[in-house]
Amino acid sequence: MADLDLPGAGLHPPAIPRKSSWLIRLVASRRFQSWAARFPLTRRIVRHEGEAMFDLVAGFCHSQILQALVKLEIFDALLKAEHPTPTLARIARVPDDRMRALLCGGAALGLLHKRRNGNYALTTRGAALATVPGLKGMIAHHDVLYRDLADPVAFFRGEVETELAAFWPYVFGAGAADDPQQAATYSELMADSQTLVAEDTLAAISLDGVRHLMDVGGGSGAFLCAAAARHPQLRLSLFDLPAVAPAAQARFESAGLDDRTTIHPGSFRDDPLPKGPDMICLVRVLYDHSDDTVGALLRAVYAALPKGGRILISEPMTGGARPTRPGDAYFALYCMAMRTGQARAPADISALMAQAGFARIGRQRTARPFVTSVITGVRLD
Repeated sequence: MADLDLPGAGLHPPAIPRKSSWLIRLVASRRFQSWAARFPLTRRIVRHEGEAMFDLVAGFCHSQILQALVKLEIFDALLKAEHPTPTLARIARVPDDRMRALLCGGAALGLLHKRRNGNYALTTRGAALATVPGLKGMIAHHDVLYRDLADPVAFFRGEVETELAAFWPYVFGAGAADDPQQAATYSELMADSQTLVAEDTLAAISLDGVRHLMDVGGGSGAFLCAAAARHPQLRLSLFDLPAVAPAAQARFESAGLDDRTTIHPGSFRDDPLPKGPDMICLVRVLYDHSDDTVGALLRAVYAALPKGGRILISEPMTGGARPTRPGDAYFALYCMAMRTGQARAPADISALMAQAGFARIGRQRTARPFVTSVITGVRLD
């Protein structure tokens, strides 16, 4: 995802010891709650926990305020200049009173600030959100995910035919990617949101000794372009479906990389991976697919690498034994709605890599785990 700087991402209230069931019963007591809300030493904690619980209750409204600000292009308008409510209402074609409510909601969420002269401006968080590559595109298309989650009970029971699966057209294989416009929509959003992923991934690993890097499922080549900018001598290959090859070719030509790059159209479900690279990367690929497909892909990567060749996996991951908000309360649901794969914990990905034959498997520390996590491995034989 992007540099959201999620408040409280990965943070949790203190865990209650297993043997302290009495404490659960005490906290659940309405009489105790009333007392704690008045007692000087506990009332701040009660208020903090109460506000946190209300944020959970009101979270859907918060997300809708955010989406309205994006789709009505309020962030874009305020990036250029601060404006009063009537001006923003006119720009967005929204009645003044409703625009006032939207702007107040944005201010309450820390995205906007109302100045003394009545004008609205972006806060630092709002300015960052407005300019993070790909983030506004992700927010704008969340209306699909919201519809999929409209009946959460049916969603978790697996009774919903989710729309999000149709948004990502070629996850299901080459046969589903015959519409160039659909493929272009997919590739554009993936490329826009790839910037931060590439930054964090390339900062977390060393490409010393790598001569030839192949990106499998690399879309329009955004990650390879980022790698090429850091490593001018690196040869580059991209393996992806034929529908995205024209966009990749155009990107490489625009970046002046066409003489260093080779595009291999194909589907890793059906076609063998080209041999030759000494490192293969899978950037936001595994979580789109089932364990069986992932296992087959990892074996194909292993077969394509020479002895000493390396694999790089970069994508959002769950927290495993310690659930995190980005991984377990967002990406896990997103992947569930896509109906093809799942967000996995690093330990689960490492196990699949080991089954495929990889050794020296290790997780690399990234600056923003809510953007991406990185695991590498080596073919030793």
